[in-house]
Amino acid sequence: MIAIGCDHSAIELKNNIIQHLAEQNIPVKDFGTYTKEACDYPDIAEVVCTAINSGECDKGILICGTGIGISMSANKIHGIRAALCHDYFSAKYTRMHNDSNIIALGARVIGSGLACELVDVFLNTAFEGGRHATRVQKMMDLENL
Repeated sequence: MIAIGCDHSAIELKNNIIQHLAEQNIPVKDFGTYTKEACDYPDIAEVVCTAINSGECDKGILICGTGIGISMSANKIHGIRAALCHDYFSAKYTRMHNDSNIIALGARVIGSGLACELVDVFLNTAFEGGRHATRVQKMMDLENL
C-alpha cells in the first residue's frame, strides 16, 4: 500500500499519480488534501508519515508546490527518510543508497509525465544494503541528537 498526500497546490498532480498507479494495480491510500482550499503541508506530511511508521503503508509520496516544505516536514518525523526528487537518477539512488521511504515532488517544478516516471523508479528500486545500510543507520541515529 502506497500512502499519498499533497497540499492545495498539488491536487491535480496527486490525482494524476493516483490514476497512474491504479493503472498498474498498485494500491494507494489518499490522505488528501481534496480541495484547493489552502491547507498546511506539515499536516499532510504528518498523516502520511504516521501511516508509514505504523505499517499501514509501505512507502509514501508527498507533493507540495516545490516539494521542499513537505519533505522538510516529513523528515522531522522519527523513522522517515523523505527525498525530494526532480530527476531519474536521484529517485533511483535515494532508494538504492538511502533506503528512502518517501519521495517528495514539486507540482510547480515538474510535470505529470516526469512525476509518474519518478514514482515508478522510486517504487521499483530496491535498497542495496551492504555499506549503505551502515550509512542509513548512522543517518537514523542522528534523530537521537
